[in-house]
Amino acid sequence: MTSHEYILSLTKNIIPSYRYDYKEDFATWQKRAKEKLSDLLGLPLTMPSEDKYTVTEEYEKDGLSFMKFTFQSEEGYFVPCCLVKKIGHTGKAPLVICLQGHTTGMHISIGDEFFERDAKSKAAGQKFAIDAANEGCVAIAIEQRYMGTVGYKDMRGRPACIAASDDMDANQAIPSLLIGRVPIGERVWDVSRTIDLALNRFGDIIDENKIICLGNSGGGTATFYASCLEERIALSVPSCAVCTFEESIMAMNHCICNYVPNVRKFFDMGDLGALIAPRKVVVVCGDEDPIFPLPGVEKSFDLMKKAYAHNGIEDKCRLVIGKGGHAFYPKDAWPVIHELID
Repeated sequence: MTSHEYILSLTKNIIPSYRYDYKEDFATWQKRAKEKLSDLLGLPLTMPSEDKYTVTEEYEKDGLSFMKFTFQSEEGYFVPCCLVKKIGHTGKAPLVICLQGHTTGMHISIGDEFFERDAKSKAAGQKFAIDAANEGCVAIAIEQRYMGTVGYKDMRGRPACIAASDDMDANQAIPSLLIGRVPIGERVWDVSRTIDLALNRFGDIIDENKIICLGNSGGGTATFYASCLEERIALSVPSCAVCTFEESIMAMNHCICNYVPNVRKFFDMGDLGALIAPRKVVVVCGDEDPIFPLPGVEKSFDLMKKAYAHNGIEDKCRLVIGKGGHAFYPKDAWPVIHELID
């Protein structure tokens, strides 16, 4: 038996201690479980004294307007973002927070190509902000920590956001663990602070009751955890991310930023999904995704669906299965998003 096989054998005997037992009052369980998850994610971080919002570039292209900006999400740390909307947009529209996964960065969300693999990422449905704006929403793409322009080069001189899925030496999130931080927790924090900023700065063009968070792979993981805790997210759309731990991130090599220390003792992903209720969720996956396999997705979704059904709201919990691999499926997902948010 290998060391990895031994760990998996231990895990199979662990029943998550915070799994909802359908005896405790659901709201009471949610409060208790959210407090535990916040603790596991190392939250809260320190609120900055001011957002220090700065516009860095504005332009128009293909009927859309783009505004790049940065803001301070915690003291001394600045998040690069880009707001995208239709030219001439008036009135209030749903806000979509767009999270890239282990691609080369948020520029893919806004349709740019800087690296050889970017065209492949765009073809895999990941020009999230462009699509969201064309669907009538206001989109904000944010650069996730340790990726894209807030990343650095690996030991071979490659942008680490490119190499992260290939070599562990490229995974720049590892040092954060040495000071008790959790990379997913930092990303969840940035999502919440982006919502703060959007409501404060762009309240005239966004509907505060229709905030959507959407992402694929590592962006789907951040979407999922953010939605578990951030109650202002009305609709969560995690793609290629929700799966049993044993069949996904414990089964094969993944980026270290997918891992939350000790989480499997308390929750599996299906257990966590119940924290999103009664808000709406659309789990997206590919039927041939090799790293988030469909059987594990369905097991997680069934746990979530059971909790939603217990509360009489099973119609708010949906599963979209695309025909293909590790990708986002906009043509399948957007009709369901509109059905739930409009």
